[in-house]
Amino acid sequence: MSRHLLRASSMMKTHCFSQRFFNSVSPLVPVQLPSQMETHLWYILPDEVKNASLLSQYLELLSPCEKENVLGMRGGELRKGALLARALVRTTIARYQINSQVSPRSLKFTKNTYGKPEVEWQQSEDLHPPLLHFNLSHTSSLIACGVAIDSPIGIDVEEKQRTIKNDIMSFARRYFSHEEVDFLAAVPNAEVQRQEFIKLWTLKEAYVKALGRGFSGAPFKTFTIRYQDATRGTCDLFGNLNSEASEIVVDSSEEPSNSAGNWQFSLLELAGSHYAAIFKENSSPSDGRGKQPMKLTVWKTIPLVEDECVSGTDAVIRIGGSN
Repeated sequence: MSRHLLRASSMMKTHCFSQRFFNSVSPLVPVQLPSQMETHLWYILPDEVKNASLLSQYLELLSPCEKENVLGMRGGELRKGALLARALVRTTIARYQINSQVSPRSLKFTKNTYGKPEVEWQQSEDLHPPLLHFNLSHTSSLIACGVAIDSPIGIDVEEKQRTIKNDIMSFARRYFSHEEVDFLAAVPNAEVQRQEFIKLWTLKEAYVKALGRGFSGAPFKTFTIRYQDATRGTCDLFGNLNSEASEIVVDSSEEPSNSAGNWQFSLLELAGSHYAAIFKENSSPSDGRGKQPMKLTVWKTIPLVEDECVSGTDAVIRIGGSN
């Protein structure tokens, strides 16, 4: 891997394409914008990035404020994780703007009323950037960035082996709906119960982030995550998780307008070590054929070095979603 890192300034190896690209200004390979029914997910494994020179390159992509925040963090792993997260966001978004000559360093960000980050595009007569939405999530061992066009998106990633310090049922009663608590209480195996808790948390976190209002604006207790057997039309809380026919449904007690019909969902096992949930607002009006499935393309990346399209491999296992 070190030889690839040393060549970062001139070459990037991308397995999603049959060609190699060279660009003396930016080594980022341009990627076609996703369609309205498509979502892109990029992720990086921090343990695979060990080259100090590459980390220095990432630092130079950040704004002065971002640099100050990163360098002010205590602990080398925290600083590295924060640096990789900002570098992933900037390089990911810049891939879709190559023709408009937008560099990762020049991107500017703002936040909505609830603190959700958004790209602050610079409008001009010659530059009409697309309505690109993104969302970031990270653990100490995986950082992910989701991208969609014309539709708000929310993602969350959690380690499958995440340690839960508190009693699971006490934690669930504090944050989850009554239906979800009853479901978890009925799981007899402690390890299975822990895994189902993590999946529920991942889905609920992604949904709240897609709404863009934060935890205070959409408390976890105000909606219920269910799984529906799309072949039979029956709805059971996390019924058959391993079935390709499993469809994620959201029941909102406060806002029925934000029910499942307005969203596309996907729950994945990612990199063999994490659960990843993606929620995207359905930007295409219904044509009478029901909800359209989310088309998802996933890349594993080391920004400025290499990308590998892992869709359809063991690195991306679909657990459920909108069908």
